[in-house]
Amino acid sequence: MPNTRRSLIRHLSAAALAASLLPAATAQATYPVKPIRLIVPFTVGGVTDASARMVADLMGKRLGQPINVDNRPGASGNIGTSAVATAEPDGYTLLLGFDGTLVINPNVFRSVPFDTLKDFAPIGKIGDAKLILVAATSLKADTLKEVIELSKKESGGLSYGTSGVGSTPHLGGSMLNIRSGANLVHVAYKGGGQAMIDLQAGSIPLVWTAVAGALPLIQAGRIKPIAVPASERASSLPNVPTFIEAGVKDFVIDSWVGLLAPVRTPRPIVDRLNTVLNEVLNDADARARLDKLGITPLAGTPEQYHASMKRDLERYSEVVKAAKIQAE
Repeated sequence: MPNTRRSLIRHLSAAALAASLLPAATAQATYPVKPIRLIVPFTVGGVTDASARMVADLMGKRLGQPINVDNRPGASGNIGTSAVATAEPDGYTLLLGFDGTLVINPNVFRSVPFDTLKDFAPIGKIGDAKLILVAATSLKADTLKEVIELSKKESGGLSYGTSGVGSTPHLGGSMLNIRSGANLVHVAYKGGGQAMIDLQAGSIPLVWTAVAGALPLIQAGRIKPIAVPASERASSLPNVPTFIEAGVKDFVIDSWVGLLAPVRTPRPIVDRLNTVLNEVLNDADARARLDKLGITPLAGTPEQYHASMKRDLERYSEVVKAAKIQAE
């Protein structure tokens, strides 16, 4: 084949490739050109939904297009999460990721309709929500050490309530048993609200919950704080020690929320969303609003978010196996 012919074919092929890529490149450069849907795999209300709506509102203003929250509850978050895993990877369907759904459900359910590390393109973590172990005011224990010791002495141990089997607080209680030799017995509620009602009535001695939900009751003296399983104290409860300070080494277990897109979403779109998310998380007013929800903002990269999910999947797998936890 003459050189001139080969050269012509190469030029024509290059031109065809460039033409085929032009629409996608243009779409990414102008993204977004229409409203974005953010699927929250839980019902309206609560810290998870509230954080999603706040971040969606502030990101939408910066992007120039609204981000509309679409609540898709069911199957402990698996239904809404699965809907995003199979959505068109064009940047117009996003997921409000939650640790319970993405890194705990795959360990406690026999099967889930998505693969956390393969079916999503992480955008970034919004932040960590601190948990807290709280007690009924009648409980004859005021510190974590006293709770552990009392659980060993009580016939049948000490019961602790959570929002459900396989929830982050449930795994927290199991981890404490494994790490300290405590005898804490899990009581699963259909939601955290009823657990807190029973705690105030003294019907159950302990509850693991989010700091944000417990704070008003602590301030009113209706329940008492024991400790927070975090790397540092909660700013809203500066006098409440961490588990580490209370004597349980390397004990950190936070709940978290983040943003993800379907896998194969173009990287320029993921980067655009990550940049805007980080702008929101670095805004002083937004940080203050998240803090009121008990969430510590954590700006970062998609790679950092992916790595943290991978670590949590492995960490919780060990706890679930040791405690023999399985969801119905």
